[in-house]
Amino acid sequence: MQLRWFRRFGWVYRPVSAIGWGITIITAALIVNVFLAVDRHSHSASDTLWGVFPYAVCFLVLANWVASHTCGEAVPR
Repeated sequence: MQLRWFRRFGWVYRPVSAIGWGITIITAALIVNVFLAVDRHSHSASDTLWGVFPYAVCFLVLANWVASHTCGEAVPR
């Protein structure tokens, strides 16, 4: 059985199933949660961006990895 949670749309992946939408919403919620937690203790906009950046990149890379492996296409090696 082939997993098809996402569909390739240019350089990004679009959710096409409930699980794909769930992963997308959870990723966005995690990034917003980290943003609010970091922004609460930041003194400037650059403090906030520097604090959020590492977490947002990790969440987005993980979501991209899941999407690339569940889009139903051959994964480039």
